[in-house]
Amino acid sequence: MAIQLKHLHPFTLHQLRSSGPPTHLRASGFRVEAVSGKELIQSGKVRAVEAKEAAKLMKTEEYMMLDIRPEWEREKARVTGSLHAPLFVQDMDNSIVTLLKKWVHFGYIGLWTGQYFTMINPGFLAQVEGLVSDKDTKLLVSCGEGLRSLMAVSKLYGAGYKNLGWLVGGFNRSVDGDFADIQGTEKLQYATIGGVSYYFLQILILLQAVGKDN
Repeated sequence: MAIQLKHLHPFTLHQLRSSGPPTHLRASGFRVEAVSGKELIQSGKVRAVEAKEAAKLMKTEEYMMLDIRPEWEREKARVTGSLHAPLFVQDMDNSIVTLLKKWVHFGYIGLWTGQYFTMINPGFLAQVEGLVSDKDTKLLVSCGEGLRSLMAVSKLYGAGYKNLGWLVGGFNRSVDGDFADIQGTEKLQYATIGGVSYYFLQILILLQAVGKDN
């Protein structure tokens, strides 16, 4: 019995060629970032890299992987040797308005996905520059689903980093063996999954294993 695990927002090259970014991005404050990243990839200024090609590219063309996921995702699983600068960080503001937003977020998203209420990391570019001062360095920008990294390449390109790659679909699109050396407690492709979804995932994995045994 084979079970196909689907993620909430897989982002592919096919979607890049469509009329626009996913609906949930259009309604957010990040639409400009996403469209800009899309245009960079369509024009060839940013290289689109499939997960199955990433390790070879890093070895033969000396790309460095820049993981822009938040710390709680990276702790679960990460490519050994990758650099880390989170594009989003947990919003620690406890004003009444923000607390209300956090409560709504928890009810609609946080409980299901385990994701914290976040904000753009104001020090993102400074952190990258601290890690990679030479802006001619080849960077493969990566996240869980390809959306946040699409935003990140726009910021990085605007800051002068011109040798950028984008991991298509993020780590969610990877499979066992795409990256030889992984650290953490989870599979790389499942690191974005938390909350109630995590327990459903474990049940699906168990059922898949039972199906193979039968």
